[in-house]
Amino acid sequence: MLIGVPKEIKNHEYRVGLTPSGVRELVANGHKVLVQTQAGLAIGFTDEQYIQAGASIASSAEETFERSDMIVKVKEPQPVECRMLRRDQILFTYLHLAPDPEQTKLLLESDAIAIAYETVTDERGGLPLLAPMSEVAGRMAIQAGAHALEKAQGGRGVLLGGVPGVAPARVVVIGGGVVGLNAARMAMGAGAEVTILDKSLPRLKEIDMVFGGRIKTLVSNSANIEDCLREADLVIGAVLIPGAAAPKLVTRPMLKIMKPGAVLVDVAIDQGGCFETSRPTTHQDPIYVVDGIVHYCVANMPGGVARTSTQALTNATLPYTLELANKGWRQALLDNAHLRNGLNVCRGRLTYQAVAQALSHPFIDPIEAIKAAS
Repeated sequence: MLIGVPKEIKNHEYRVGLTPSGVRELVANGHKVLVQTQAGLAIGFTDEQYIQAGASIASSAEETFERSDMIVKVKEPQPVECRMLRRDQILFTYLHLAPDPEQTKLLLESDAIAIAYETVTDERGGLPLLAPMSEVAGRMAIQAGAHALEKAQGGRGVLLGGVPGVAPARVVVIGGGVVGLNAARMAMGAGAEVTILDKSLPRLKEIDMVFGGRIKTLVSNSANIEDCLREADLVIGAVLIPGAAAPKLVTRPMLKIMKPGAVLVDVAIDQGGCFETSRPTTHQDPIYVVDGIVHYCVANMPGGVARTSTQALTNATLPYTLELANKGWRQALLDNAHLRNGLNVCRGRLTYQAVAQALSHPFIDPIEAIKAAS
């Protein structure tokens, strides 16, 4: 199979779908890899390194899409990229379709096979291809939030860890998944006072055990969220419903009970955001202010540490990329139920129920769609 790796074109997105070492593995398994020129240059992966790993270099995105059987990316395809997809071509990348009807429409029209990293599962019920970027985003959320708290950025002028004689910042993390756990760890390491909220009591017990009681845990409900918002300097939105739009847990009226200059970091923005006042921003222009509250809602947060993120992502995605390449998409999806959970679009049909519900679109069972496409 010929696997294509185009250069990402989203604002300030420097990650790339495969590292040179990932290319080497695919080539060793008998496949061909076509990498768009300078796709990884910004993070130190040169065309020469890809050539040494066994790849060929394409002069343009158009050539990459036209020649490839499978496209391996990082971020969701932009409209111009969606229009380059064709029938039965595999697209393997993050999609986040629930809040994005335009992308969904274009992918359905392409008749391509779109498999989303964020809905691939594992035998423990986890999301193995979302987890590495969630780890990065959770850790970055504290970095970004600490910077946004600086007075020059519009924040309260509070140092996360305080200093002797001065209280530390109060950090609230809503959601105890991979993002929330990593955010809490970083905030605690910086010396902040940390509270984490989650709906699952077993999860809160796990978190309490992990941190030895050094982090306050609360059941996530409206009353507890409001109580935490009143005292918070920094709030991390880390809620995820796989494939679906994120619930709006902080409403605009709630902003009025917060301290002026407090910061909201919405890590769920790819899925529509978990704050009512959230809207996607970029690394170029990351923050805005609503009712005196600073919002940081960068939709590709891990792109800020693109080399680390690319290496972590390839480590996770490569076994699945190999499976798709070795078996072809039909057999790979039929053989592996966890990979099949990643199928969102199959030849003009929507095959992920949460996305279909969010967009009020007809849903077809993925196995039925695969067999219909045979």
